[in-house]
This record gives sequence, structure tokens and C-alpha cells, in this order.
Amino acid sequence: RARESSVEKVREEDLASMVSAQAFMNPSKGPDVKIPIPNALKAQLIDDWERITKDKLLVSLPRTPTVAGLLEQYKEYRRASKDRRRPGRRDDEVVDEIIQGLKMYFDKALGNVLLYRFERHQYQQIRERFPDKVASDVYGAEHLLRLFVQMPNLIAHTNMDDDAVQLLRENLGEILKYMHRFMKTLFAEQYDNASPAYVAIAKAS
Repeated sequence: RARESSVEKVREEDLASMVSAQAFMNPSKGPDVKIPIPNALKAQLIDDWERITKDKLLVSLPRTPTVAGLLEQYKEYRRASKDRRRPGRRDDEVVDEIIQGLKMYFDKALGNVLLYRFERHQYQQIRERFPDKVASDVYGAEHLLRLFVQMPNLIAHTNMDDDAVQLLRENLGEILKYMHRFMKTLFAEQYDNASPAYVAIAKAS
């Protein structure tokens, strides 16, 4: 579906309102950072929101690749890329640290701020089905992208200095570029229909 004209009008603040952010409603004096999201990924966010909140569909779980798998693929892609600026051990260590931190943020944030109301019952089902797995080993690109919308709020609640914020911003931007480039293989083309029983439970919760 053609969404270019509408997507251009959607600001990141508008996209953030699509994701529950109850834990981050308090004003913060932390660093202010903007993470640019490519227009195609903004369109993905909008489609994702409409499919779940309006069409009552669900992302099929577990996803392939998972968030953990996607980030590992990104690391391999980055290290193999011919376009990399001077590769070095320290550079790889920084990327490893950022990816580990991103997975940690995702695992902690998913159940609190990254789910739409209609998905919460599915989340409970997943926790019962995979009690030994963390969120990044079950969910995929669709929910990881929602985390990027929330990252400015998360960063604002840290005491990171300007240099660290800039380094994080650059690396998160590179991951978004990777997700943009490989959208067709990272994001689900079809979502699952929720059963009438599921819809009834979701409405009642």
C-alpha cells in the first residue's frame, strides 16, 4: 500500500504514541537524542500498529530471526562489510557492548512498554510456553523496531555523557539502516488471525 505522503507527515513523536509508554511519562533532565528512522521503517511501524490494533491480527511467534538472531546477523554483516570504516578490535568491542545492552533493554522493556493491549494475552501465553527463554529469543524485528521509537526516552533516563550518547546514536542508526536494507527477510509479511476466543479474552483484559 502506498503510504509515502502520509508517512512523511508522521513525526517520531507520533510513532511513539502508538507504543505504550507508561513507565516513561515523567519528565527527564537526561540527554536529548534523536534517532532518525527511515521512512520505510516508519511505514512498517504504522502497518504493524494497524494490523494489531485495528485488524486484530498477531505477529506469529516465535519469530525467525529472533531479536537475538537479528543482532548477531547484524554483527556478522558489519564485520564483513567492505564499506566499514577502519575495522579494529576496540570498534568491535563497542558494537558488542551496544548489542548486549540493546538486548538487555529489549528483554526488560517488552512486557512493560513495547506491547499493544491486544498482544498482552499472547505475551502471557508465550511466557507459559517458553518459561526459560527471554523476550529477545522469541520476538523479532517487529517488536525491536518499536524499541527504537522508545530509545530516546530510555536514554533520557540515563546519566550518559554527550560522547557516549553520540556513539550510541551512531550505532543505533547503523542497525536501523541494516533493518531497512533487509526488511523483506527480517519482517513478517503476514500476521496471524486471532481466534474468537483470544479476541474475547483480549477485550476483557
